[in-house]
Amino acid sequence: MSAWRPKRWQLGLLAGVALAAASLALWSWRDPVLEVAEVHAAPLRQTLQFSARVQSPKRVEMGSTLTARVAEVRVREGDRVRQGQVLLQLDAAEWQAALDQARAQALQAREKLRSQREQGLLVAQAQLAQAQAAQAQAEQDWTRTQSLVGAGFLSPARLDDARKALDVAQAQVRSAQAQLDAQARQGSEAAAALAQWQAAEAAARLAQSKLAQTQILAVADGQVLERLAEPGQIVQPGKALLGQSVDGPLELIALVDERYLGQLQPGQAARVLADAYPGRPFDARLDRLAPQVDAQRGAVQVWLRPEGAAPAFLREDMTLSVELLTAQRERALTVPLTALRSDRGAEGSVAVLREGRVEERAIGLGLRNLDHVEVLRGLSDGEQLLLDAQAPLGHRARARVVETATPKGVSRDARGLGGMR
Repeated sequence: MSAWRPKRWQLGLLAGVALAAASLALWSWRDPVLEVAEVHAAPLRQTLQFSARVQSPKRVEMGSTLTARVAEVRVREGDRVRQGQVLLQLDAAEWQAALDQARAQALQAREKLRSQREQGLLVAQAQLAQAQAAQAQAEQDWTRTQSLVGAGFLSPARLDDARKALDVAQAQVRSAQAQLDAQARQGSEAAAALAQWQAAEAAARLAQSKLAQTQILAVADGQVLERLAEPGQIVQPGKALLGQSVDGPLELIALVDERYLGQLQPGQAARVLADAYPGRPFDARLDRLAPQVDAQRGAVQVWLRPEGAAPAFLREDMTLSVELLTAQRERALTVPLTALRSDRGAEGSVAVLREGRVEERAIGLGLRNLDHVEVLRGLSDGEQLLLDAQAPLGHRARARVVETATPKGVSRDARGLGGMR
């Protein structure tokens, strides 16, 4: 039996299969291709994003100091009001009657005081005149008695009697003068009448004050925010009946996680967007920070003011989204946060492709945003950064350069804390 000999075409087929197998084996042994990004300097913005709400500089809740029935409510929510405008009227019949009574008592006390002053003064003046006349008569009797006693017509005892009468008359003049002086200086009786009149006047003023309290007035120019009472309702002292904002520069108030307190400084610029008007953003600036941290929420309260005139569409308690610029670099080497193999705040590490081999590189970290971090040291411009943070070290690899997104500039998201009353 003759041996099998492959034909020429069969030899060619076998050679092709062997070549393909050799090629596949050679391809499998080549270095793997890894995605890398070249590190270059670019502008970097660090911002915080958080929610805020609109708040007037002053917000007042107005209530009654009396227990009374609401007679009339003259405003509705959203109405513009002027300072001193009557917003709500309580039933004032009882307090008007009390005022009329107090005024009548004050008038009576005033007339009594006037009568006391006028009549008492006249009586005192008449008593003094009478005493002075008696004194003049006693002086004349004393002089005549002296002459008669000296001539021997009267005994010396009559001279003693005349002296005593003169002394009595002089004492009566002094007493009447004292009475007149007391009346002129508002003596005890006049002082009592004056005190009664003053007490009556004070009672009238108190009644007037109570009557005035039946009207709830606007404390300043502003806008009615809440109407919490209706006609016929019986209200108690201390219960809020109306809420009013006071005109002034609007403020944006928010709570920011205390972890970002070190990034906040008054004067920082912000971009604000109202959820209800997404196409109408406006600029604002950080005005001030609360002096203490809210321990329950772990947050610090901040206030921002719109730059220039506040948009007309802003309303009290409107929800806003704020992006606050906390820091920026005109030129900074940055790497994606996803490329970090380790992250310890100010220090970290990445994988780079150097001379065809994957190696780990320690780097210093600076500003951050949602997707990038600044590299302060450890990398140079143009180096190839492995985007896969889990790439095995020490292996050879080939690079496939890809473009990465430009740093957006939003810091770790601080949203969700919202505003605070």
